[in-house]
Amino acid sequence: MEHRPRLTLTSTVLDAPSAQELAVFYERLLGWSRRDDEADWVFLVPPDGGAGLAFQDEPAYVRPVWPAGPGDPPMMLHLDIKVDDLVAASAFAVSLGATVADYQPQDDVRVHLDPVGHPFCLYL
Repeated sequence: MEHRPRLTLTSTVLDAPSAQELAVFYERLLGWSRRDDEADWVFLVPPDGGAGLAFQDEPAYVRPVWPAGPGDPPMMLHLDIKVDDLVAASAFAVSLGATVADYQPQDDVRVHLDPVGHPFCLYL
């Protein structure tokens, strides 16, 4: 193929038992606003532009295990979120419903699990 078509990543989509409930968590965590808001689909956008974050209902959702062991449902992706204060950002995430993962592979990163188990990393 001689001509490469333009491809633009517009969002990452997370499955959840309830798109609405998980969207509320990330809306509060990131301070982003809703562009699309349906019963089974929510799309959040950052205030300064760029790729968004979307959520969709998945009735057969299975919570991932991190780190996964043999036979565990593994994570399929994780989000990296840059912060200016790791301790404060971690406490804020926990106050919204995140949990700090038991396993922490790096000193300058805090791995958390969102309310439905998707891992996300806060880092300096």
